[in-house]
Amino acid sequence: MTGQVDFDSHNTAMVQGAADLVNLATPGLSRTRPYQPPPGAELTERTNALLHAADRHATPLGATDATRLAALAPGLRAVFEHLAADDQDRAVEAANSLLAQLRPFPVLERHRDEPWHLYHRSSAGDEASDWAARLTLGLAAALGSHFAARLGMCSAPACDRAYVDVSRNGTRRFCSTACQSRVKSAAHRARAQDS
Repeated sequence: MTGQVDFDSHNTAMVQGAADLVNLATPGLSRTRPYQPPPGAELTERTNALLHAADRHATPLGATDATRLAALAPGLRAVFEHLAADDQDRAVEAANSLLAQLRPFPVLERHRDEPWHLYHRSSAGDEASDWAARLTLGLAAALGSHFAARLGMCSAPACDRAYVDVSRNGTRRFCSTACQSRVKSAAHRARAQDS
């Protein structure tokens, strides 16, 4: 394999979108600090920003749909947590549970003069559920391939944010370079003290 991993451009965007939603909409720790999801309008704004990053044709969600989508983030988080615990079977169970809830189905759509492409909608019929279906299907595609090991939770102390590793060598274990640097610095200080 050469270059960076690309599940395919759409699935890569959906998997990254799932990680971004988990990191935005679930409480925990982020780079040694307690993290709480943003309230109200900020949640809506940041949710729309991550959806637009995943699909530049994304229709902005209103506050109600952004809140609904955020409520589904713990289910997505479970997939990343089980993978981080090296339990792919439970990760698949979590993804299958979401798929059973959302009951996604494929449709062909296009935007303006672009070619037709395969999209997914949820049987629930609202934008939040449609997005949850797309993000979950992205995770399911990764889980059903050799890329499952490239999803996980930050291994730095006092951080529990999700990551997607699309690097060439597949060795990423941190949510950010800040967490990676923090761990490397701590290890360097520990070695220096032992010397």
